[in-house]
Amino acid sequence: MDQQESSEVTWALETLAIRAGHRRTHEQEHGEPIFPTSSFVYGSAAEAAAKFGGEEPGNIYSRFTNPTVRTFEQRLAAMEGGERCVATSSGMAAILSTALALLSAGDEIVASRSLFGSTVSLFDKYLGKFGITTRYVELSDLAAWEAAMTPATRLLFAETPSNPLSEVVDIAALAEIAHRHDALLAIDNCFLTPALQKPISLGADLVIHSATKYLDGQGRAIGGAVVGRDRELEELFGVVRTCGPCLSPFNAWIFTKGLETLNLRMRAHCDNARILAEWLEAHPAVERVHYSGLASHPHHELAARQQQGFGAVLGFEVKGGRAAAWSVIDATRMLSITGNLGDVKTTITHPATTTHGRLSDEQKASSGITEGLIRVAVGLESLDDIRTDLARGLDALA
Repeated sequence: MDQQESSEVTWALETLAIRAGHRRTHEQEHGEPIFPTSSFVYGSAAEAAAKFGGEEPGNIYSRFTNPTVRTFEQRLAAMEGGERCVATSSGMAAILSTALALLSAGDEIVASRSLFGSTVSLFDKYLGKFGITTRYVELSDLAAWEAAMTPATRLLFAETPSNPLSEVVDIAALAEIAHRHDALLAIDNCFLTPALQKPISLGADLVIHSATKYLDGQGRAIGGAVVGRDRELEELFGVVRTCGPCLSPFNAWIFTKGLETLNLRMRAHCDNARILAEWLEAHPAVERVHYSGLASHPHHELAARQQQGFGAVLGFEVKGGRAAAWSVIDATRMLSITGNLGDVKTTITHPATTTHGRLSDEQKASSGITEGLIRVAVGLESLDDIRTDLARGLDALA
């Protein structure tokens, strides 16, 4: 699928996931090749000078120009509906690179309270010491977002759905607030991916991914990406080029192959998660289930309107606090006890002591991270086996 053909035809997401970004070499390979090289050679000193000077396109050094990484970037940009993508070494590197590219001392971020713990630490501990201030608001409270804006606000940042409570914000309304105040809106879309949500089509300026999660889908590699307009992404590219938080060619190849099955996997993940959430909601040991695919979830209607599915991550609270939650987790025999998610293997964790463990007690309370909360990222095993594994611990509490 060459550039001209891509621009003249509107391809479906499933087709873009398999074909976009691949430019065959003179070898005419069918599958995407890996270019595990640190640098590239030139036919003459003049050619080298022209490419280093930006007068001619081409590869220079794999920290910032590598054909395998470029294939992944172009494919993900096409799927998200963005002009450009810049890949990074991890999801956190994607967020850091965004901040370094677009913010300066004295600027302000307005972010949702319900963020990944490492994101909060990055904003408060590291960006804060360079004079970038972050204020936190309730994700779904648009009036709170509006009230938090000041002339110094440059970036709004949100995960939607949130981790692990499946809270949702109206992206189009949030984009309107951001743009009215001359700020940018960045949406972390790693829980849903472009298979289930397209934030740019709803008005977001930047889409951020931990490619480690569902873009890979099998827990094989670490990586990240930012998708958006060329003018912001050119600044971000400069950060990656200069500071070096780049994606390796091998990991880029893994993510490119992962994208090929993304749509199928996400649909299957959603099916399993919805049925599991309904089963958990009916279990006597469970006090509450957090999954926007349930009609009981306060943001169910909004999620159904702006998403094409509800994702695979859910949280549920058990009676008895930490001791009860740990007993449910420890009773499992098949589920993987790990803080990661986005895998074909179902994972389970206790957010208060793992993914959100670095938050203060006050931050946990404001984010709804209770001691009895368990997060499950539902995989693609037999649903009966997933339920049986969870029932071992839950039935003992009932």
